Amino acid sequence: MNTYTTKDIQNRVDSYISQFKEGYFSPLSLLARMTEEVGELAREVNHYYGEKPKKHTEKEKTIEEELGDMLFVLTCFANSLEIDLSEAFERSMTKIETRDKDRWTRK
Repeated sequence: MNTYTTKDIQNRVDSYISQFKEGYFSPLSLLARMTEEVGELAREVNHYYGEKPKKHTEKEKTIEEELGDMLFVLTCFANSLEIDLSEAFERSMTKIETRDKDRWTRK
C-alpha cells in the first residue's frame, strides 16, 4: 500500500496532466466533473447502504474507487487554480476545530 502526502498527490496528478496539450479543464468543467463523481459515489452508497440494490447486469464498483476518482478531480481542480491542498485543509480544519469545538459530545 502506498502512502502519499497531498504534495505527492498534487505532483503526480500534475505530471500526468502535463503530458497533454489540453492541460487542465476549466474550473467550470472541473466542477461539472466533480458533480458527476459525487453522483457516482451517491449511487454506490445507495447500492451498499440504501434501498436500491444493484441489478445483476450492473458492474461492481466500489465506494473506494469513487472516492479515488473524486480525489483525482479535486486535485485537478486545486492544481488548475494553484491551490495547495495541504494549506486549504489546514485552514478548513482550524476553522472547524474552532467553530465546532463545543458542538459535539466528547468521548
